[in-house]
Amino acid sequence: MAELAHALLEALRLLVTLDPQLWEIIALSLFVSLSATGIALLFGIPVAGLLTMVRFPGRESVIVLSNALLGLPPVIAGLTVYLLFSRAGPFGATDLLFTPIVMIIAQVILATPIVIALSHRLLAIYWSRYGDALKMTGASQTRSGATLVAMARGALVTVFFTAFGRCIAEVGAIMLVGGNIRGHTRTMTTAIVLETSKGEFALALGLGLVLLILTVGLSATAFWLGRELNRSA
Repeated sequence: MAELAHALLEALRLLVTLDPQLWEIIALSLFVSLSATGIALLFGIPVAGLLTMVRFPGRESVIVLSNALLGLPPVIAGLTVYLLFSRAGPFGATDLLFTPIVMIIAQVILATPIVIALSHRLLAIYWSRYGDALKMTGASQTRSGATLVAMARGALVTVFFTAFGRCIAEVGAIMLVGGNIRGHTRTMTTAIVLETSKGEFALALGLGLVLLILTVGLSATAFWLGRELNRSA
C-alpha cells in the first residue's frame, strides 16, 4: 500500500513539474489520435451522407460492412498495416513503419467505420424527416448533404468524440506498427503497458491519470456541446 501511495505521489509530481518525458508522450498521443480522427471524419461523413441520400448497387453491403467493422480488433488493423508497410509489403519502400504517420494510418482504419456507421444512422433520421422538403427546393446532393450535416451537428459531435476515444485508448495496433520507441512513437497507452511491466508505476500512473481525465472530459464535453448545439439549432 505504501509503495502504491509513493508511486501516486510521484505521478502527481511528474504532472505538476511538467516532466518532459511525460508531456512528450502526451503530446504525441494527442497528435496521432486527433490527426486520425480528423482524417476519419473528412472521409467518413461524406460517405455516410452518400449512403443516406443515394441508392446504388452495393449500398447495403457498405452499410453492413461499416457496422461490422465497429468491433474490428485493433491488433488485426495493426497487423494489416504492418504487413503493408513492412520491407516485404507493397508500401515497404516508403520506410514509414515505426513512425507516427503509420500509427495515424492504423488508427484511421479503426476510426473510419465508427464515423461512417454512426453518422449514417444520425443522417438517416434527418433525411427521413427533411429529405422530401430538400428535394422540393431543388437542392443538389452536395447542398442537401451539407444541410443535413448542419442540422445534425450536435449529434455529430458525439461521433467525433466516440472516434477519438477509440483512438486515444487504443494500444494493440500502434504497438505493432509504432514499435513503442522512446521519444519517437511512444504513446500514453503503450508507455503504460511498458512501464507497468518494468515495475515503474509512477510514470504509468501519471499517464493513466491523464488518460482518465481525457476520457471523462471527452464524455462531459460531448454531452455539453451536443446540448448547446441542439439548443441553438
